[in-house]
Amino acid sequence: MKDAPTRDAYGQALVDFGADPRIVVLDAGVSDSTRSKKFGDKFPDRFFNMGIAEADMVCTAAGLATTGKIPFATGFACFLLGRTMDQGLVSIAYSNTNVKLVGTHTGLSVGEDGPSAQMIVDIAYTRAMPNMIVVQPADWEETVQATRALIDYEGPAYFRLGRPKVKGIFDSSYKFEIGKGRVVKKGADLVIFATGIMVQESMTAMEMLERNNINVTLVNISTLKPIDRGLVIEMASSHKAIITAEDHNYIGGLGDAVGEVLLDAQISKPFKRIAVKDQFAETGTGAELFEKYGLSANHIVQAVKDSLR
Repeated sequence: MKDAPTRDAYGQALVDFGADPRIVVLDAGVSDSTRSKKFGDKFPDRFFNMGIAEADMVCTAAGLATTGKIPFATGFACFLLGRTMDQGLVSIAYSNTNVKLVGTHTGLSVGEDGPSAQMIVDIAYTRAMPNMIVVQPADWEETVQATRALIDYEGPAYFRLGRPKVKGIFDSSYKFEIGKGRVVKKGADLVIFATGIMVQESMTAMEMLERNNINVTLVNISTLKPIDRGLVIEMASSHKAIITAEDHNYIGGLGDAVGEVLLDAQISKPFKRIAVKDQFAETGTGAELFEKYGLSANHIVQAVKDSLR
């Protein structure tokens, strides 16, 4: 297990798997920060720095895909999706091209970059696009394996990565699979469905709860679309209450994805969502913003206690 940002794992994975001549990587002028530069340094003939021209990058990636290449179009999520809604929708999703859109620096955890860079609506954007799958890994190992899985997957994908360091959760025995969740720890009282950095935050909350003899199940939802319906139904049915945890707006993200499954399955349980409450944040450290806007381990602990009353 390795403690590192998921963007670092992505950069290393591109190098590890880069001998495949079909793989090409495009970046919108931020390759040092997204870590795609590692691929460019080793495979310069298949790396394209497109500059601050995200729409052009996405269309170029779509063109490369039609020639049999596997393009990873990489950038800060706020610009990668914010500036390319038409191109992503038409050239990638509608055209069903084999492009992987990789958005880094997501959520409130980017903190000091400020509210215009804190991308909290990208899961909502991409979940709503037909043909697009949405993947958000929780740690280094899962990121490396998910990168490999996306190389093998034929079709459009959005890969959501973070800036801050996260603790290693999985070792090499873990097997990532698109469309499958994973029980990280089994408890009896309540189930938490978490994604991305909120898996780590939930684990901190679980340690705090154990001191009060409250034991919960934690499920890592790394594929937000298609979500693991079977696992959601199984875990929701076998626990007293349900919580979702995500570094994203509460509209259109993991909470809605889980809620849709519960509605379709007609499962009625106490249900709380840890997420940004439909508001823009401000500048501050990730930890400060998590505490102020309701995403920290302290808030997860309180939500668990309130749900079990």
